Amino acid sequence: MGRTLTCEALLLDTVDLHDGDRIITFLTCEHGKKRGVARGAKRKYSRFSGQLQPLAKVTVGWYEKEGRDLVRISSVDLLRPAGRLQEELEGILLTGYLADHMIEFAQENEESEHLYRLLDSTLEALLAGVEANLAARYFEAWVLRLSGIFPPPWECPLCGQEFGADRAAVLPPNGDALLCAQCAGEGGTLPRRSLRLTPPALDFLRQIGRRRLVDLARQSPQSAETLAQVEQLCGELRRPFLGRELKSYTMMRQTLDRLGHR
Repeated sequence: MGRTLTCEALLLDTVDLHDGDRIITFLTCEHGKKRGVARGAKRKYSRFSGQLQPLAKVTVGWYEKEGRDLVRISSVDLLRPAGRLQEELEGILLTGYLADHMIEFAQENEESEHLYRLLDSTLEALLAGVEANLAARYFEAWVLRLSGIFPPPWECPLCGQEFGADRAAVLPPNGDALLCAQCAGEGGTLPRRSLRLTPPALDFLRQIGRRRLVDLARQSPQSAETLAQVEQLCGELRRPFLGRELKSYTMMRQTLDRLGHR
């Protein structure tokens, strides 16, 4: 038994298939992540020509049949192009990183309203000129929050002491909670490879939880140290959860480090 559906979507990935076809991965609000075949999409005069831009916002129509992994895509109509984000190397790397998160964290055939709106609003902010490093840190922290693995940045869960202007937080090696320095080190020296988050970094994490990206961008710029701490924290949480690092992150970091960018 099958059904025909049409809804708004964000294009995550396009892979060439045989005979001029392509496999398209896209994210919807109502139906989660989907994968489908766009027949003839590689051909010069295809009806999909110009529509399959990475991270474009589109209206997509498809037919799906119960028990089959791939749907059959019948139409893709462009609503908001994202090509401007890929005009420079940093943008190409960043948009690949954003899409990779959704491919890994969004579930197939399950409602994904929060992840969809997060990606959509992040792309809108980037197109409006929000700085890439800030957008990446906001986005990755929220993906982990929505997945239920981001530790609360408010107080130490062991002693109940609040983190504040004079109290940093520590993520122990292989830890999943932020602790005060005393609890993390049991009153002594911190374990090696502990990640220390300064009060400004903790404040930024608290703001992420209650403010939109565009609103954060209007404030005073975050320091490079603060954003680097958030990036490292997200990586320390993401890798154990996935069992590996995202290939797009490794490529982005190696490339930007080689070019001297943060």
